[in-house]
Amino acid sequence: MNCLALWPEPVVRVQHLSDSGISVIPERYVKKPSERPSISESIDKEINIPVIDLQNMYSSDESLRRKTADLISAACREWGFFQVVNHGVSHQLMAETREVWRQFFQLPLELKQVYANSPATYEGYGSRVGIGKDISLDWGDYFFLHYLPMSVKDQNKWPSLPVSCRELVENYGEEVVKLGGKLMKIFSLTLGLSENHLEQAFGGEIGACLRTNYYPKCPQPDLTLGISPHSDPGGMTLLLPDENVPGLQVRHDNKWITVKPVPNAFIINIGDQIQVLTNANYKSVEHRVMVNSSKERVSLALFYNPRGDVLIKPVEELVTEEKPALYSPMTFDEYRVYIRTKGLSGKSQVESLKSLK
Repeated sequence: MNCLALWPEPVVRVQHLSDSGISVIPERYVKKPSERPSISESIDKEINIPVIDLQNMYSSDESLRRKTADLISAACREWGFFQVVNHGVSHQLMAETREVWRQFFQLPLELKQVYANSPATYEGYGSRVGIGKDISLDWGDYFFLHYLPMSVKDQNKWPSLPVSCRELVENYGEEVVKLGGKLMKIFSLTLGLSENHLEQAFGGEIGACLRTNYYPKCPQPDLTLGISPHSDPGGMTLLLPDENVPGLQVRHDNKWITVKPVPNAFIINIGDQIQVLTNANYKSVEHRVMVNSSKERVSLALFYNPRGDVLIKPVEELVTEEKPALYSPMTFDEYRVYIRTKGLSGKSQVESLKSLK
């Protein structure tokens, strides 16, 4: 079946638009004035999300372990984002995996179209999210694939070109999922829980999927966005950014802060499901992506999610008289249907659940 035909209107590859040499972007990509990026607001050399040396969590120095745990806890409470270095994932594997995806997007269009996705699952080569006609579009293409559980993993849907792609993605996914497991234990401990508490609340069997983002050069970057403002609906996101081309922005104190990537670091952000589990002690924060006129960008987001059929609700130990449970129980599958049918995006996704109490 031709997956492109399943979309309600013709799918245009943003990379094709960029390569065509246009000087004015199509109206579909122009954001409302209130939603456009403000360059003057976004650049502040003095502000960045916290950068944390994860190796210190395993130091023989108890005071250093405690200090590092406090830094992670503060980052999750105040920012919802932080960067980790010395995280245990091979720097060479990170670089090679990002590069093989860059090579994929440079392949001829007809080779990439073999993996064109459909609105049913979004798995494969895509250029839009949402099936509504005449919706505002973002300036970027992507490749989305499932990694865990094994029952949904199908490497035949992964790119066979470049030839090293499938092997690199397999190894990369394995390593980054391990890092996610380490962070889940740390989050549990920093909340005063047993180290396996959050992982067990996820159902003991996590879901993982990878979205590789490709942001082509844009002739009018002040009018559009690579990804519009949103919070991540899942548990946690582990992002390998393009460290040479900043673009990710995080909303903090009602301002957009441009993240300055640290070499060989992962950017970690809390998702909606962990905000629910922690009864909003840890925050799922709105973020977006800018594009630019001179450089393309490639980033890899691995989403670390709970099992779809497990009820997610505030952990009892984090519910008190002063702070009662803020959210009603809901499975991750139900939550995804909820935000899709309600047309929610951004901060309103998880905040809207409070109204269901």
